[in-house]
Amino acid sequence: MQPFSRFWAVVTDESNVRRWRPPPGHRLRPRRTSGFIPIAADWAMHVVEIRRCPVKSMQGEMPVEVTLDATGVVGDRAYALVDADTSAVASAKDPRRWAGLLGFAARFSAEPGAGQPVTITLPGGAEVSSSQADVDARLSAAVGRGVTLSPVPAAGAVYDEVWPDVDGLAPADFLASLKSGQTSDGETVSANAVGMLAPGTFQDVAPVTVLTTASLRAAQQHHPEGDWDPRRFRMTVLLDTDGDSFVENDWVGFTLTIGAVRLSVFAPTPRCVMTTLAQPGLGVDREVLRTIARHNRAEFAGVGVFACLGAYANVELAGTIRVGDDARVS
Repeated sequence: MQPFSRFWAVVTDESNVRRWRPPPGHRLRPRRTSGFIPIAADWAMHVVEIRRCPVKSMQGEMPVEVTLDATGVVGDRAYALVDADTSAVASAKDPRRWAGLLGFAARFSAEPGAGQPVTITLPGGAEVSSSQADVDARLSAAVGRGVTLSPVPAAGAVYDEVWPDVDGLAPADFLASLKSGQTSDGETVSANAVGMLAPGTFQDVAPVTVLTTASLRAAQQHHPEGDWDPRRFRMTVLLDTDGDSFVENDWVGFTLTIGAVRLSVFAPTPRCVMTTLAQPGLGVDREVLRTIARHNRAEFAGVGVFACLGAYANVELAGTIRVGDDARVS
């Protein structure tokens, strides 16, 4: 089985996502990845940021409270721009065409959710609503190529991703199995399906991405000149906890409970070119991705070892979470 096929089989197989749970009373043992021992009773975490991005690859919102369902935060990646010429979903993972999307911002005009109106702030400050008749024309003019704003992924929708030439970023055979083209610099380009585990949305893979302040501090120790602003990593939830190690690596196979919501952590989060791109208040920093690749490579979904930061999770029990909620791993 080719690497991409193995990946797809693993992440869509519920028995693999939930394949192990500790028996009652079991005290979790450290893994070699970080030396972290995730014993909930001895370790405090709480939510410090929640992020919801109504439009894929644009800046989003930082609500105090959100509802999670099987697809993640309600309204997250509910819309995307679609290239009028190629029908590809626009993603800044292909910075040749779409890096500028990080200069746009989107927010829900009223209640969040699929198909609900959004207001998009263009670079320069002008605003356009998804309900305006000329929304596609105005977005096309701002982007510099023909696009449509789509609230629903088309059947078979894909986005292009450029894989930078970074040692340790991803297994070579995995990249070869995905390759659909290459950049002028010879970097691999792949065409990836949207919404792998969050159908009906424009998520890349998982419904939820979790990141901790401990991992950000660990990464900053290896690249202190860099700005490890959480915006680079576009996570769903940022948890504050003590320490300075890549703690999320050790959560795979466990349950993360935030308030009344339960998440099944199934893999560390592979990182991509978007972490290096400029956005408002942050400059280009290619060393961010190189640092992750040098210092936190982890096994991902049975496919191989990738440069990772944070963790992917499915929603096991839906509900509401709020900034300030306690979190625990069990």
